[in-house]
Amino acid sequence: MNKRIVVVIVALAVIVIAAVSIVAAQNSNDSAETASTSENAEVSQNSSEVDSSSEASDNSETAIANDGGGDYVDYSPSAIADAEGRVILFFHADWCPQCVAADGDITASGVPSGITIVKVDYDTNQDLRAEYGVTQQTTFVEVDSDGTKVQDNFVAYADPSLNAVLTALN
Repeated sequence: MNKRIVVVIVALAVIVIAAVSIVAAQNSNDSAETASTSENAEVSQNSSEVDSSSEASDNSETAIANDGGGDYVDYSPSAIADAEGRVILFFHADWCPQCVAADGDITASGVPSGITIVKVDYDTNQDLRAEYGVTQQTTFVEVDSDGTKVQDNFVAYADPSLNAVLTALN
Protein backbone atom coordinates (compact mmCIF):
# COMPACT_ATOMS: atom_id res chain seq x y z
CA MET A 1 0.00 0.00 0.00
CA ASN A 2 2.81 2.44 0.82
CA LYS A 3 4.44 1.75 -2.56
CA ARG A 4 1.19 2.68 -4.32
CA ILE A 5 1.01 6.01 -2.47
CA VAL A 6 4.61 6.80 -3.36
CA VAL A 7 3.96 5.91 -7.03
CA VAL A 8 0.85 8.12 -7.11
CA ILE A 9 2.71 11.05 -5.51
CA VAL A 10 5.62 10.70 -7.95
CA ALA A 11 3.23 10.51 -10.91
CA LEU A 12 1.40 13.63 -9.73
CA ALA A 13 4.70 15.46 -9.27
CA VAL A 14 5.75 14.55 -12.82
CA ILE A 15 2.42 15.79 -14.20
CA VAL A 16 2.65 19.08 -12.30
CA ILE A 17 6.24 19.65 -13.43
CA ALA A 18 5.30 18.90 -17.05
CA ALA A 19 2.34 21.30 -16.90
CA VAL A 20 4.47 24.08 -15.40
CA SER A 21 7.13 23.51 -18.09
CA ILE A 22 4.55 23.71 -20.88
CA VAL A 23 3.04 26.93 -19.51
CA ALA A 24 6.50 28.47 -19.07
CA ALA A 25 7.45 27.53 -22.63
CA GLN A 26 4.24 29.06 -24.02
CA ASN A 27 4.77 32.26 -22.04
CA SER A 28 8.36 32.57 -23.23
CA ASN A 29 7.23 32.00 -26.84
CA ASP A 30 4.54 34.68 -26.45
CA SER A 31 7.10 37.07 -24.93
CA ALA A 32 9.60 36.34 -27.68
CA GLU A 33 6.92 36.83 -30.35
CA THR A 34 5.86 40.16 -28.80
CA ALA A 35 9.48 41.30 -28.52
CA SER A 36 10.13 40.22 -32.09
CA THR A 37 7.07 42.13 -33.29
CA SER A 38 8.23 45.24 -31.42
CA GLU A 39 11.76 44.89 -32.77
CA ASN A 40 10.46 44.37 -36.31
CA ALA A 41 8.28 47.48 -35.99
CA GLU A 42 11.26 49.50 -34.75
CA VAL A 43 13.53 48.17 -37.50
CA SER A 44 10.85 48.83 -40.09
CA GLN A 45 10.28 52.34 -38.79
CA ASN A 46 14.02 53.08 -38.68
CA SER A 47 14.62 51.73 -42.17
CA SER A 48 11.72 53.78 -43.54
CA GLU A 49 13.19 56.88 -41.94
CA VAL A 50 16.58 56.19 -43.53
CA ASP A 51 15.40 55.38 -47.06
CA SER A 52 11.71 54.95 -47.76
CA SER A 53 12.30 54.48 -51.49
CA SER A 54 14.31 51.29 -50.97
CA GLU A 55 11.56 49.89 -48.73
CA ALA A 56 8.97 50.55 -51.42
CA SER A 57 11.08 48.79 -54.03
CA ASP A 58 11.70 45.80 -51.74
CA ASN A 59 7.98 45.33 -51.04
CA SER A 60 6.52 46.59 -54.31
CA GLU A 61 3.97 43.78 -54.51
CA THR A 62 2.59 44.24 -51.01
CA ALA A 63 3.43 47.82 -50.01
CA ILE A 64 0.49 50.18 -49.92
CA ALA A 65 1.20 53.81 -50.78
CA ASN A 66 0.77 55.79 -47.59
CA ASP A 67 0.82 59.56 -47.67
CA GLY A 68 -0.52 59.83 -44.10
CA GLY A 69 -3.49 61.94 -45.19
CA GLY A 70 -6.20 59.64 -43.80
CA ASP A 71 -7.78 59.65 -40.36
CA TYR A 72 -7.39 57.51 -37.24
CA VAL A 73 -10.25 58.23 -34.83
CA ASP A 74 -11.81 56.74 -31.72
CA TYR A 75 -15.21 55.13 -32.11
CA SER A 76 -18.34 57.13 -31.44
CA PRO A 77 -21.88 56.47 -32.67
CA SER A 78 -21.38 59.06 -35.44
CA ALA A 79 -17.78 58.14 -36.36
CA ILE A 80 -18.76 55.80 -39.21
CA ALA A 81 -21.24 58.20 -40.80
CA ASP A 82 -18.84 61.16 -40.42
CA ALA A 83 -15.88 59.31 -41.96
CA GLU A 84 -14.79 60.05 -45.50
CA GLY A 85 -13.65 57.41 -47.99
CA ARG A 86 -13.11 53.80 -46.95
CA VAL A 87 -13.98 53.06 -43.33
CA ILE A 88 -12.16 50.32 -41.42
CA LEU A 89 -13.10 49.42 -37.86
CA PHE A 90 -10.19 48.31 -35.66
CA PHE A 91 -11.34 46.24 -32.66
CA HIS A 92 -8.64 47.10 -30.14
CA ALA A 93 -7.92 46.05 -26.56
CA ASP A 94 -5.33 47.87 -24.42
CA TRP A 95 -4.25 44.56 -22.84
CA CYS A 96 -3.56 42.87 -26.22
CA PRO A 97 0.11 43.01 -27.38
CA GLN A 98 -0.86 42.64 -31.05
CA CYS A 99 -3.39 45.48 -30.73
CA VAL A 100 -0.79 47.70 -29.11
CA ALA A 101 1.66 46.87 -31.92
CA ALA A 102 -0.96 47.59 -34.61
CA ASP A 103 -1.96 50.83 -32.88
CA GLY A 104 1.70 51.89 -32.70
CA ASP A 105 2.22 51.11 -36.38
CA ILE A 106 -0.89 53.04 -37.42
CA THR A 107 0.10 56.01 -35.25
CA ALA A 108 3.70 55.99 -36.51
CA SER A 109 2.98 55.53 -40.21
CA GLY A 110 -0.31 57.40 -40.47
CA VAL A 111 -3.28 56.33 -42.56
CA PRO A 112 -3.38 56.67 -46.35
CA SER A 113 -5.62 59.36 -47.85
CA GLY A 114 -9.16 58.23 -48.51
CA ILE A 115 -9.20 55.85 -45.54
CA THR A 116 -10.52 56.33 -42.02
CA ILE A 117 -9.64 53.79 -39.34
CA VAL A 118 -12.07 53.84 -36.43
CA LYS A 119 -10.58 52.43 -33.22
CA VAL A 120 -13.29 50.44 -31.40
CA ASP A 121 -12.75 49.33 -27.80
CA TYR A 122 -13.04 45.54 -27.92
CA ASP A 123 -14.08 45.18 -24.27
CA THR A 124 -16.85 47.78 -24.09
CA ASN A 125 -18.51 47.42 -27.49
CA GLN A 126 -19.99 43.91 -27.35
CA ASP A 127 -22.95 44.95 -29.54
CA LEU A 128 -20.63 46.00 -32.37
CA ARG A 129 -18.58 42.84 -31.94
CA ALA A 130 -21.72 40.75 -32.33
CA GLU A 131 -22.98 42.83 -35.26
CA TYR A 132 -19.76 42.35 -37.24
CA GLY A 133 -18.93 38.81 -36.08
CA VAL A 134 -15.77 39.84 -34.26
CA THR A 135 -14.55 37.03 -32.00
CA GLN A 136 -11.10 38.29 -31.09
CA GLN A 137 -9.24 41.54 -30.69
CA THR A 138 -6.94 42.83 -33.47
CA THR A 139 -9.81 42.36 -35.93
CA PHE A 140 -10.31 44.85 -38.76
CA VAL A 141 -13.71 45.20 -40.45
CA GLU A 142 -14.33 47.32 -43.54
CA VAL A 143 -17.77 48.95 -43.59
CA ASP A 144 -19.58 51.39 -45.84
CA SER A 145 -20.95 54.77 -44.72
CA ASP A 146 -24.12 53.08 -43.45
CA GLY A 147 -22.10 50.68 -41.29
CA THR A 148 -22.75 47.63 -43.46
CA LYS A 149 -19.85 45.19 -43.61
CA VAL A 150 -18.20 45.31 -47.05
CA GLN A 151 -16.05 42.15 -46.94
CA ASP A 152 -14.75 39.43 -44.64
CA ASN A 153 -13.06 40.47 -41.41
CA PHE A 154 -9.27 40.43 -41.20
CA VAL A 155 -7.54 39.40 -37.98
CA ALA A 156 -4.07 40.97 -37.86
CA TYR A 157 -2.80 38.72 -35.10
CA ALA A 158 0.18 37.20 -36.94
CA ASP A 159 1.24 40.49 -38.57
CA PRO A 160 -0.20 43.46 -36.68
CA SER A 161 0.87 46.07 -39.22
CA LEU A 162 -1.15 48.58 -41.20
CA ASN A 163 0.37 47.33 -44.45
CA ALA A 164 -0.84 43.77 -43.72
CA VAL A 165 -4.34 45.07 -42.97
CA LEU A 166 -4.58 47.22 -46.08
CA THR A 167 -3.15 44.45 -48.27
CA ALA A 168 -5.68 41.93 -46.90
CA LEU A 169 -8.61 44.31 -47.27
CA ASN A 170 -7.77 45.43 -50.82
